[in-house]
Amino acid sequence: MQEVLLLKCGELVLKGLNRRRFEDKLLRIVRDRMARIGAFDVWYMQSTLYVEPLEEGADMDAAMDAAVRIFGINSVSRAVCCPKDMEAIKSTAEAYLGWRLEQARTFKVDAKRADKKFPLGSPEIGREVGGYLAELHPGLKAQMHEPEVTVTVEIRDKGAYISCERVRGAGGMPVGSNGRAMLLLSGGIDSPVAGHMMAKRGLELGAVHFYSYPYTSQEALDKVLHLAEILTDYCGKITVSTVPFTEIQLAIRDNCMEDYFTILMRRFMMRIAQRVAEKQNCGALVTGESLGQVASQTMEAMTCTEAVCTMPVFRPAIGLDKEEIIDRARAIGTFETSSLPFEDCCTVFTPRHPQTKPKLDKVEAQERRLDVEGLIERALAGVHRTTLG
Repeated sequence: MQEVLLLKCGELVLKGLNRRRFEDKLLRIVRDRMARIGAFDVWYMQSTLYVEPLEEGADMDAAMDAAVRIFGINSVSRAVCCPKDMEAIKSTAEAYLGWRLEQARTFKVDAKRADKKFPLGSPEIGREVGGYLAELHPGLKAQMHEPEVTVTVEIRDKGAYISCERVRGAGGMPVGSNGRAMLLLSGGIDSPVAGHMMAKRGLELGAVHFYSYPYTSQEALDKVLHLAEILTDYCGKITVSTVPFTEIQLAIRDNCMEDYFTILMRRFMMRIAQRVAEKQNCGALVTGESLGQVASQTMEAMTCTEAVCTMPVFRPAIGLDKEEIIDRARAIGTFETSSLPFEDCCTVFTPRHPQTKPKLDKVEAQERRLDVEGLIERALAGVHRTTLG
């Protein structure tokens, strides 16, 4: 009995005249993800994507794991298909799910008739299938609210689909359907979460990371690349641009007042990230900042750092507290890697008493002590790119 996957679309079904564009984008993404696992036929019909293996022994567990991470998918079910005939539907339901029913005490049948030409309505289908299964499993009791097992019967154009467990999908919009953005990816907990949150809104991501050799290690850089690799399970391919930042930090240390170090460093990061973003056709920057979490994330500090940008800066974690961010990091699988004890460049030359309410004119006065454009150009000349996923 060959299983298929039924992927139900999320909010893109609410789109109007441009809905087809979102559907086509999602279809390409699903086909690409499934091609990494094996040979599958993937098609779209009636707000559902069908994933059908083309060879015996297909890894349906891996296909399921991949499907639930694809943005734009609201739920995923494993199902089997049979002819649109009541006898075939009943026998297939027993053959596919009888072992589950044997272990349960309560069940219900949820029938949906997408093919309105089918002679029976949804209530009649549910009663017939439910009565048949109840006779075969005398200890089983019908229960409409929170049963242990729900048998779902969907009458669709190509056949009748029998399924049981529906797993919640990633939701959101297909990656790339709302443009492209550049994620400032550190080795911490917050920025991978921010990237995941914006990818869920349909943004394709690039990433930029700043390293300060020899003050930061190869292990710290490897950690960031591993974080990006984890994100590719949700976002698809990500190109990580690693930027040498040591010269800039030394210049700030040697020429500027200590309490401005962090603000000045962040302004250089934003300028460079925007330059990298422009070269990769990105329309926005994404950061993991959370209001008030550290000195560089006060309202005044973020005003000073964003002042150097001409493109939008998205901060999806701005209203989350640390515990909420950690919970999200655990859910997407980045927390353990983010927690590895390898420092990034943000912890190098940390001032003892950083400015929490900096004034832009005073920040700019400190910056005039530096060869800003020369430092940026030399950093950009040393950028190295790694594509993952």
